[in-house]
Formats: sequence, C-alpha cells, structure tokens
Amino acid sequence: MAEQTVQWEYRVLTIGNAFGTKDEYIEATLNEWGMEGWEAIHVYTPSQNNKVTLVAKRQVTSASRRLRSMP
Repeated sequence: MAEQTVQWEYRVLTIGNAFGTKDEYIEATLNEWGMEGWEAIHVYTPSQNNKVTLVAKRQVTSASRRLRSMP
C-alpha cells in the first residue's frame, strides 16, 4: 500500500499598530482560525515593532484545494 504524503497550507497575518495589539484581538483571530481548521505554529513580535505576526497551518484537503482554485 502506497504512503500518502501529507500536504500543508500556511497562513500568515501581522496584526496591530504602533500602539500594540490587544490580547482579545489576538485571541479572537486564533479562535476564528481554529474554527476553520488552522493550527497556530508560531506567534512572534517582529523586532522594533509593536505588532504580532501569527503563522498557522492546516492539512490540505480536497475541499480546501477547491476553494483555492476558485477565482
């Protein structure tokens, strides 16, 4: 039986402004992504910046493949 290779898609978003980012907004974004099947794999603050960058991944499925191919 042939092994299937797992394929991932990634999502990156930088949020906030010069005054920072509220924890509630970060939490709301992560909860929304979680409902869509995304898993946060890295959260960091770029140097010299008050913003937060979120990196997430989820396994590619036939449904997500169709969504990406739509205009």
